[in-house]
Amino acid sequence: MSSRLPPAAFSLRQFLLRQQVLSLYRRILRGVRQIPDPADRRYMKDWARGEFRRNQTATDEVTIRMMITQGQQQVQELERALKLAKS
Repeated sequence: MSSRLPPAAFSLRQFLLRQQVLSLYRRILRGVRQIPDPADRRYMKDWARGEFRRNQTATDEVTIRMMITQGQQQVQELERALKLAKS
């Protein structure tokens, strides 16, 4: 029995980046669930899925960090807009 890691094992940095991406995705989907209009909610959910799928092959850490930052800014905007709509 070999004690080697499988070739697809992540480095610690890759693992942490992946966790940030997944956390952002979950946060976006939680925000989207709060959109009152079903058509808008579906559109935003499809948009988010499409963006994440489109970028799933990205490997450059700087690019991934930049996309995470942009995604966080967009989800903050969504959360602010939803908060304003409720008030």
